[in-house]
Amino acid sequence: MSQATANGSFERDIAVTNADRHRLDPSEIAIGVIIGRTSEFFDFFVFAIASVIVFPARIFSFTDPVTGTLYSFAIFALAFVARPFGTWLFMTIDRRHGKGVKLTIALFGLGTSTVAVAFLPTYDQIGMAAVWLLAALRIGQGISLGGTWDGLASLLAMNAPEKHRGWWAMVPQLGAPFGLIVASGLFAFFHGFLPKEQFLDFGWQFPFFCAFAINVVALFARLRIVATPEYVHQFQRRELQATRLRQTVRSYGRFIVIGAFTPLASFALFHMVTVYPLSWIALFTEDNITHFLIIEGFGAAVGAIAIITSGFLADKYGRRQVLWMCAVLIAIFSGFAPSMLDQGTAGEIIFMVTGFALLGVTFGQCSGAVASNFPRSYRYTGSALVSDLAWLFGAGFAPFVALFLSDLFGLIAAGAYLLSGAICTLLALRYNERVEYSEE
Repeated sequence: MSQATANGSFERDIAVTNADRHRLDPSEIAIGVIIGRTSEFFDFFVFAIASVIVFPARIFSFTDPVTGTLYSFAIFALAFVARPFGTWLFMTIDRRHGKGVKLTIALFGLGTSTVAVAFLPTYDQIGMAAVWLLAALRIGQGISLGGTWDGLASLLAMNAPEKHRGWWAMVPQLGAPFGLIVASGLFAFFHGFLPKEQFLDFGWQFPFFCAFAINVVALFARLRIVATPEYVHQFQRRELQATRLRQTVRSYGRFIVIGAFTPLASFALFHMVTVYPLSWIALFTEDNITHFLIIEGFGAAVGAIAIITSGFLADKYGRRQVLWMCAVLIAIFSGFAPSMLDQGTAGEIIFMVTGFALLGVTFGQCSGAVASNFPRSYRYTGSALVSDLAWLFGAGFAPFVALFLSDLFGLIAAGAYLLSGAICTLLALRYNERVEYSEE
């Protein structure tokens, strides 16, 4: 008996054993989805915040703060470059050993890569080796994230009532604001209550320490669902089957490209209101970083409410209409909102609340916007590729490009970058023949 057959038999045995106790409804699936996504976004936001307030001083102390932050953002982008390679690697593990093995390796890898950052020596201690180690750990995060694609969002959509697909489609997206609230809250606490020297010496490490514990909780929450009869049944019907990436790209490359560009406005806005503003405040204003982290956490709460609202809007007006209107509003937002970051606390609050409200509505419905174009047997892998490329093109380099342009030309340049994302989304929506509720 092959290893893959043995693992498959193991999962089926668990499914039969738990058949009576684990009859899932959408709300039960949603818990696992939210916990899983929250852990992933927490790991990434912890690294993002540290890229602004920690790494320039500890890892890039050999240069000025602006250049050091740009270097940090360049390393930040490496995870998005590595993620598609992680998807390829873990899809292979999925086919050969099952989703339980894949998720266990991926989440332990993600947690370990994140926690290990806390133990990095400084540049003053080991020189350029600190930079290379930070880059390696960031790549480790990206590769591991490629393996966290579990299909639970697809399972959720398949079990959702047809008239409420928009409502259930937004549930996985709640992990982003929840992860940011926890990450910004932890950094605000330690940054606010410790002197700067102590914060840079050891205080910044504690949010990274939390990552491993959160990932372990997320792993058990997801494995509990992966081993249930409903999930195994969908897997056996090939609705959640991992297919070969080369075959998927060759057969449905057009849908993958359109799918990657459809949410570009949302993903560009994502880092323009979560990562980039913190860098501007830290580098070009005298405002208190702790206060801004609190504002960011409050904005994330507004974003969570907006994500929930997107479910009602999509069910009433349709996903295509919601995405189209949000792209137009993001284009308008890009013309005036970034300048609010130079208007003191009141301007910062207006920018963050407005930005997160708009982000929540579009982000709530953008995930897998064209996944319904894929045949069911290709949807699992196709949706993973679409997500990888959308994050890479839309969000991966957004903090670096926005900070680089705004340093040269002012905040108006950051708005122009966001506008380009909105235009790409409008064009992708125009050329995509059907953007429907997906089962991603």
